[in-house]
Amino acid sequence: MAKRFEFARPVTAKAVPAGPRWIHEIKFDGFRMRVVREADRVRLFTMNGADWTDRYPWIVEAARRLKPKQFVLDGEAVVLDVRSYSDFDALVSRKHDDEVQLYAFDVLALEGDDLTRLPLSMRKANLQRLLTRRVDGIQLAPYEAGEIGPDLFRHACLHGLEGIVSKQLERSYKPGRCDHWIKSKNPDHPAFRRVADRF
Repeated sequence: MAKRFEFARPVTAKAVPAGPRWIHEIKFDGFRMRVVREADRVRLFTMNGADWTDRYPWIVEAARRLKPKQFVLDGEAVVLDVRSYSDFDALVSRKHDDEVQLYAFDVLALEGDDLTRLPLSMRKANLQRLLTRRVDGIQLAPYEAGEIGPDLFRHACLHGLEGIVSKQLERSYKPGRCDHWIKSKNPDHPAFRRVADRF
């Protein structure tokens, strides 16, 4: 039985952080998802602990095709539109469940090892190795490092994206709200007015 992980959750930014200690990820508009693989068994869990394994078969199939037999991924389940932007309306319509894929941004366990105490920089390196052989259905969430944070946020807003999440590279994975994960949200995006974390 895999260890049950509580999700780390970002706090809202007063300002977009910048500097060498930070990385910045585009915030996808989807459902936060934990993917747990134990041998041939794969399960998908939402923020509230609901088991959505049967809902998103493409993610489950992709997780089974990865080489390691045991891992826990943290990421965002999304449907992409023709521009490759996440489409929340399509996701919640349930008409595209077989198209839902995962943007993985963290790995919490791998081959029996708990990675949550490692710094984010090492978890990112492990995640990149895990996803070296690309499989359709699970993608490595892109990120940028350093001073680019404020510029990346401005561009995210200009392109109509939800925003960014900035994370400190040297910090471990901390359950619950943590001040080393900071979200900067586009005030003009529909997600800004949406009730968060409903699932």
